[in-house]
Amino acid sequence: MTFKNFPDKCPLCGGAKKEGKTTFTVDLGFGVVVVRDVPATVCAQCGADWIEDTVSAKLEKIVDDARKRQHLVEVTTMPA
Repeated sequence: MTFKNFPDKCPLCGGAKKEGKTTFTVDLGFGVVVVRDVPATVCAQCGADWIEDTVSAKLEKIVDDARKRQHLVEVTTMPA
């Protein structure tokens, strides 16, 4: 059997992928950063999510800024 790549189907469960939002969480060791409302492609069936490279770059900046502040918990939303 040959595996075919269906970009509109989840590779984990075969469910439909759609545009949506997710929550991104990072454990920094001394604290946690939670970013809500992150744009992502989300599986409607199992909830698996995929974040685009441009969004990932913004998340890296948010995490780096939070690391500098050294808060135990930081919760924010994704800027537009």
